Amino acid sequence: MHKLDWELYLLPFEQAVEEIKVKIKNIRNELRKRKEHSPIEFAVGRVKSIPSIYNKANRLQFPIDENICWEIRDIAGIRVICQFIDDIPAVVEMIRKRGDMRVYLEKDYVSTPKESGYRGYHLAVEYPIMMAGGQVTIPVEIQIRTLGMNFWATIEHSLNYKYEGIIPSNIRQRLFEAAKASYKLDSEMNNIRDEIKEAQAEFTKKEVPMESLLSLVELDLDIEAGLMDGSPNERNENEDDDHQLARGNKQAQG
Repeated sequence: MHKLDWELYLLPFEQAVEEIKVKIKNIRNELRKRKEHSPIEFAVGRVKSIPSIYNKANRLQFPIDENICWEIRDIAGIRVICQFIDDIPAVVEMIRKRGDMRVYLEKDYVSTPKESGYRGYHLAVEYPIMMAGGQVTIPVEIQIRTLGMNFWATIEHSLNYKYEGIIPSNIRQRLFEAAKASYKLDSEMNNIRDEIKEAQAEFTKKEVPMESLLSLVELDLDIEAGLMDGSPNERNENEDDDHQLARGNKQAQG
């Protein structure tokens, strides 16, 4: 087995993250210019670091070779953040209908949260990239969350980092209760979303253009996404899927 040239290997993943972020943000901007509700608030992304790839491969006992991207499907990761729970299926449907990527796996942790309390909707897509030597297809993971779900996941990440993946039971229980409270808030906001959207439309007519504010928040979230890469929290969000995907995904590509 030859040693991977990581700089070259990760190039298409870096390109994919930038391309998909732009495409998703363009959908949001187009809808807003049409004076329509956009289910997309922010889109951020990152490429998994080389140490994180090795750590995850070692934990799951995957060999490091050309096919490692199909074993660890989140080397390229996109996070789409929505305002309301009902925005999540709208974004999922948008991605399903796209002709420039193909969904090959879906995990609904919104309707069926993880034991930790984590909620979010995960899509694994095949994304074609044009490189100097021709077209290559790579996997990209897209996570879709509400602002509340993302806030909770960020807090869980911080605690996982502090306790090296083993959060004390009393804190974990309080975190679980916080997840329920966060979802209740999401649900209440979802119930009055029409009134909220009307109020926001009036507000944005009088205040700073929303696009300028969003660009600042997206920059912060991009930085956060990079910092979160490789944390023990990955086990909570991804590992229960990885084993069942492992060889099946690679064979599907063959």
